[in-house]
Amino acid sequence: MAGILYGVGVGPGDPELMTLKAVRLIQENEVIALPGPVAKETVAYQIAAQAVPGLAQKTLIAVEMPMTHDQEKMQQNHDRAAELLEVYLKDGKNVIFLTLGDPTIYSTYLYVQKRIAARGFETRLVSGITSFCAAAARTNTSLVEWNEQLHILPAVHRLDSQLEQPGNYVLMKSGKKMNQVKEILAASGRDVVMVENCGMENERIYRSVEEIPDDAGYYSLIIAKEPKAEHD
Repeated sequence: MAGILYGVGVGPGDPELMTLKAVRLIQENEVIALPGPVAKETVAYQIAAQAVPGLAQKTLIAVEMPMTHDQEKMQQNHDRAAELLEVYLKDGKNVIFLTLGDPTIYSTYLYVQKRIAARGFETRLVSGITSFCAAAARTNTSLVEWNEQLHILPAVHRLDSQLEQPGNYVLMKSGKKMNQVKEILAASGRDVVMVENCGMENERIYRSVEEIPDDAGYYSLIIAKEPKAEHD
């Protein structure tokens, strides 16, 4: 029988936020795929290794998928990743592909899963705690209350947005365009908090647009809320 490809979320950074299911799947299976050129240097590995001490002894597969906006290169990277994992699946081995946060939220893994599924293999998704839920909890605030709407945007791709819709916003993938993102936030008049590297040793929290540095890192998540009176 062919193996199954699992896309497993390891949460935002704190190993204590990994699910019991994620830990069990890592423990029970030999082949662990990690997104990056060197498996043990990936953020996903560094998170999971703290929760699963035996991870280093597993068969670790580095799945290199460099970030690019070139559609042709992206497809080539995803094709190569699928071909790499298919070898293990054909051999009857399950592959546990670890990804940050939740694999259903802007995850590069999904492109690989589609290709594996198209080749006739079974695939399954295992939820993890999302970065924006973790960031809200870390800053001791809510994302939405009462009948508020929540808008989740990949900020680097939506620099034309003026945050005009009612409700609250989560801005992901802001790092490389932070100066432009800050201009949008300032113009919106919203209450802003940003968590950089949520749950990791180098975590930083910024509680206003003015505090946010232009050179913030890739793992920076912004919550922008409508200023309003609290509901009872």
